[in-house]
Amino acid sequence: MGELIGYARVSSKGQNIGPQIDALTGAGVAPEHLYQDKASGTKRTGRPALEDMLSRGIRKGDTLVVTRLDRLARSTRDLHNIAHSLEKKGVALRVLEQDIDTTTSAGRLFFTMLSAISTFETEMRAERQREGIDAALAKGDDSPFKGRPATIDADAIKAARDAGETPSAIAKRMGIARSSVYRHLASETS
Repeated sequence: MGELIGYARVSSKGQNIGPQIDALTGAGVAPEHLYQDKASGTKRTGRPALEDMLSRGIRKGDTLVVTRLDRLARSTRDLHNIAHSLEKKGVALRVLEQDIDTTTSAGRLFFTMLSAISTFETEMRAERQREGIDAALAKGDDSPFKGRPATIDADAIKAARDAGETPSAIAKRMGIARSSVYRHLASETS
């Protein structure tokens, strides 16, 4: 049997990580096997203790112990990636407050169901968001998704070119990028 490896995380410097540490040591994690991060967000970047633990701190036969799943991962994708990494290494996962223990068949089933529900919720949220955007776009001019209004006067660019001005001179006079002048001149000929 391997070691119990603990991971604790709080989202901000002002939050107290102590209760998580107490729960992890109470579950049998030795202080020298505790990894701690103070980081927020849904991405894994900025969480050096987690990266260190996943790359060097856990070995086959170990069990990773966390108080809650949201302390380990902040998104379903991140949770799946971490779970896959743990499985490849032969490391079990134990979540204290949610009673998940992947060393048991019931724990693996519960973890899989929880992950599936999280994925379903994420997909439903994306569908609702897409429906809202589509409805807003259907409104036309009142839509917040119509894009930024054009700030370049295509007729002024054409008139300046017809007057013999170079694209560089037009760009400088109008305060725009030369590539924008070329883009407008090219769209005129197509």
